[in-house]
Amino acid sequence: MVTDVSHRPHLRVGRSVGRSIDPVPAPPGSAAEALAPLVRAMVGSDLPVRFEFWDGSGIGPTDGSGTLEIRSPDALRWIMWAPGELGVARAFVSGDITVDGDLYSLLRVLQGSTPRDLRSIGLRTLPAILDAARRLGALGPPLPPPPEEARPAGRLHSPARDAKAISHHYDVGNDFYRLVLGPAMTYSCARFLSAETTLEEAQTAKHELICRKLGLHTRPGARLLDVGCGWGSMAMHAARQHGATVVGVALSREQVDEARRRVSEAHLDDQVEIRLQDYRDLHGETFDAISSIGMFEHVGASRMARYFETLFGLLTPTGRLLNHAISKPGGSFLGRRTFVGRYVFPDGELLDVSAVIRAMQEVGFEVRDVESLREHYSRTLHRWVSNLEEHWEEAVALVGRSRANIWRLYMAASANGFDDGGLAIHQVLGVVPEPDGFSGMPRTRADWG
Repeated sequence: MVTDVSHRPHLRVGRSVGRSIDPVPAPPGSAAEALAPLVRAMVGSDLPVRFEFWDGSGIGPTDGSGTLEIRSPDALRWIMWAPGELGVARAFVSGDITVDGDLYSLLRVLQGSTPRDLRSIGLRTLPAILDAARRLGALGPPLPPPPEEARPAGRLHSPARDAKAISHHYDVGNDFYRLVLGPAMTYSCARFLSAETTLEEAQTAKHELICRKLGLHTRPGARLLDVGCGWGSMAMHAARQHGATVVGVALSREQVDEARRRVSEAHLDDQVEIRLQDYRDLHGETFDAISSIGMFEHVGASRMARYFETLFGLLTPTGRLLNHAISKPGGSFLGRRTFVGRYVFPDGELLDVSAVIRAMQEVGFEVRDVESLREHYSRTLHRWVSNLEEHWEEAVALVGRSRANIWRLYMAASANGFDDGGLAIHQVLGVVPEPDGFSGMPRTRADWG
């Protein structure tokens, strides 16, 4: 395989040789000629972007949104042995497919022209793949999957399997996440109060909004549980700004170690305790409030009822839960044959917010507020991508070029998803009412700021 890589992350994902685009039709016997029927079967006869191949041939417009570069015949082997999205993902991660151009625009164009069921397209075009591979001398046994691929084993959403899935995504190095997330060290949707708001200010604004929704500003010394506490930013904000006593739990060893260090550095040890613990193992404790920020996507539909039952049982009367999670109309399981499911969030699930509300109510929560921050998440993701690009070579040195490319692609694609409404992010606030119905909730949202 070609091993050269680009040093221009603002333009490219993957590798490049810097050759110019050839507007001449694909010559006979070239890779472009052999693969043209396959490409058109997958993205339509009117090619939306340029496709260039390892032999210098190409097809498609020279003035479009960008170029997909098929860098090696091995790309065919990946797709041949795993037709559809998984094969394309493996070719991309291995560097046999790269992207040149405005990544956001190119992804939007491809999404609009590519059928949703990539697996069926792959299976239907398998004969064309085999014929092209034969003609180009690309037939061969399956290649070993890239080492960045996750294959968690065991019962879905069991504690052991969840811990492995969490480790795959979060235990890639605190230094890498510091480059991407910036000083806030917060891996969830921020809240931008103005066009001039910095990412760090926006994350603080998000934490403050959650604290106010939970009523921490009216109850100094309240006991807060932060489920999936990450690097401790929410816990530290609640303790520092509102005098809360906080327990944060997470399954990532690297996150917990860094969160404990940050808490100690901030001299908040007396107020904040960070545990390496599964929320399902919390027993015999009570809290005045619970925040769950960007963790619910790992719970799964089959465990949603138990999740809310567990949290409901940990709250005192009038206690509140703020569940902050990505949602998707109709729900979506990030399957094992998808790019995100295999390389980014194994076993992840995005649930419909209506199902979340119903599940909360069924265990006894009174749902008092639902707020979407969809546009805020797009802006957050754009800031993260910019941070990654600005520190590209340092990021590559920390986690390798393949993983840096994975993170950049998934964050850019996610930003597009929030832009077009295919993805959403909701904060759902529930309260445990007293037997007589008293909730302790304020009369209006004005109290939240």
